[in-house]
Parts: sequence; C-alpha cells; structure tokens
Amino acid sequence: MRRHRIQVAVTAALLAAASGAALADDTPAAKPAGPKLADIFDATGITETGYVAASYYRSNGYSTFHQFDDEHDSFQLDQAAITLAYQPKEGFGALVNLGAGEDMRVLNAAEQGKAFPAYGHPDGGTFDVVQAFVQYATGPLTVIGGKYVTLAGAEVIAPTGNTNFSRSLLFFAEPLTHTGFRATYAATDTLNLIIGINNGWNTTSTSYGSKTAELGIAYTPNKIFALTAQSYIGKTPGFDAEKILVDAVGTYNVTDSLSLVLSFDWGKQEQQTAADLEWNGAAFYANYAINDQWRVSGRVEYLDDKDGFNTGTPQTLKEGTLTLGFDPIKAFELRLEFRYDKSGQPTFLRAISPASGAPEFADNQTGFALQGVFKF
Repeated sequence: MRRHRIQVAVTAALLAAASGAALADDTPAAKPAGPKLADIFDATGITETGYVAASYYRSNGYSTFHQFDDEHDSFQLDQAAITLAYQPKEGFGALVNLGAGEDMRVLNAAEQGKAFPAYGHPDGGTFDVVQAFVQYATGPLTVIGGKYVTLAGAEVIAPTGNTNFSRSLLFFAEPLTHTGFRATYAATDTLNLIIGINNGWNTTSTSYGSKTAELGIAYTPNKIFALTAQSYIGKTPGFDAEKILVDAVGTYNVTDSLSLVLSFDWGKQEQQTAADLEWNGAAFYANYAINDQWRVSGRVEYLDDKDGFNTGTPQTLKEGTLTLGFDPIKAFELRLEFRYDKSGQPTFLRAISPASGAPEFADNQTGFALQGVFKF
C-alpha cells in the first residue's frame, strides 16, 4: 500500500511539472528592456552633463558689486543647467548649454544691454541659453560659431568650475559671454593659439558696425603649471571708441592637494572727447584639499577702478573670501563661505530707509553663504 501511494505521488508530480512546462510555453516571452538614454548617447558620441546649485546668503548690505549674489537676505535657486555636446575630433559637431535660475537674470540683463536697477535684481528672465554653437574640427584646428563663454578670468559662470560660492571683483568687471566665431589652433601638445571675432561683451546681436577681436594663448607645459593670456579689443556703441581688456591667469599645482592661482586684469575704455577710463585688478587664490571630503579655498583681491568705469565711482575695492567645502559623496558639495569687502569710498548699499526710501551707504560689507551643488 505504501509503495502504491509513493507511485501515485510521483506520477502526480510529473504530471504537474509537465503541465507547468506546457503553460510556460504558452506564456508570451517578456519583452527585452529598451536601451537606456545614456546608452543612446554613448552610441552616438553625445555627452550629457548638468548640475543644480541652490544657496542661502546674507549680507549686512546688498552685496554691492557682486555679480550673482546681489541681494541682502535670500534663499534662491542659483542655477540649474544642462549641457548636450557632440564634439568629435574630426568633422562637424555642436554644443548646447541651457541654464535657469536667479543667476540667469544677470546674464539676460547683460546680454540685453540693460542697466542694473538701483536696488534688487537686474531686469532679466530666469532662463538663458548660456552657450550654443556649432563647431568644425580638422587636425589641430577647431572653429566654433555661435554663442560661447569668455576666455577672460580665472572664474566661470558655472559654479562647478569655481572653488568659491561668490565671484570675484574681477569677474564683475569682465565679460561673461560672446557671440561670433572662435578658432583654436593646437600648435603643439602644450600650446594653443586662439583668435576670434564677436559682437562685443555679452552682446548676442547688434546693428553696430564695429566688432571686437579676441586673441588668446594657452600654455600647459606639464600638470604642475599652466598659463593663459587673452585680450579683447573693439569699439563699443556707447562711446564709439575702443574698449580694451588684457587678462592673464597662472596656475601652479604645488602638490596634489595644494594649488595656487593668480589672475590679473588691465582695461581701458577710450573716449572721443574726454580722457580714457582705465582700471586694473588682481586676484590670488589658494585651494587646499584636506582629504577626499574636505577642502578649503581662500581668495584675496583688489580692483582699482580709478576712473569709475565699472562701478560708477572712482575707487579701489578690496575683498577677502574664505570657503569651506564638504563632499559627502562625489556628486555633491556643500559650501560654507565668509566674505569681507572694503572700499575707499562709501559705495556699498547698506540699507534703504522704510520711511523715505533713501539709500544708506557704507565703505564695507560682510557676507555669509551656504550653497549646495549637485553634479550629474
């Protein structure tokens, strides 16, 4: 009897297995997963990068002569940007860099030629096409045409390319973007020569006849030292006379953890019937990586706006900035910053009278900022 039961059980199990197999054969096969967006980009040679930066900053004034952090006490989305690029070593390519956030107001105001309001944000929208250009590469020569960021300065528009939250005084006095064409020739593995023609400083389109010439050189003999020098020369509509900027940036990587940067600017705006307006300035940066997660960056600088071309008042500005960076993961950094600005003149907007609306000015200002930057 026991043997009979075992035979029945085995037979039932075999029948169940056969039935399951038959049902499995009748079940439609699962569709294979479609290609991921990253796989498509890799296959086509398109690169995708982006970031989001948000901050809180507070000043005892209104962050006068700061380029982006130009409020008194504010939470804000600084920038959210994405870049799509197809840039082969040979042939045609293109790049598009789109940005949104409060920093784009400054770019829009500059590109539209609008003066900053006396107080508050510049008059511009919160979206901007930061860069968009086509390119052609052949051998050592690469030519781009469209809109692109400036060569001038040690700092850039994207916060991911800077070691401090706030931009320097020199950044305030330099161009941001240009529209035209730029040719880069790799003379050697360590030397690039650059020449271009554009509409001027931050000008996306203009009916003014004169253009601005762009000249540059980038020398990188090794991983320890790098030097760039660039100049912009061209007439500006408001003065109908030449505007000149000469800029140089040197970088010295003392160790894998310590890097030093020195940036220098000299500029002049000629005038038809009056004396030329000149300015100069220098900024020194020291960046030290304490370990894989912590770093500290310091910046000291001056801007001698001797004729008041950049700030509206003949003065010498100085500032010192200390920034502490913490990277809990590779893609995210938290920045804590303290900054002090000083001038020989009371030109920093300190307060606005609630009763009369009259402004109050001081010869110094201090600021604190906390910023988070996520890269993808």
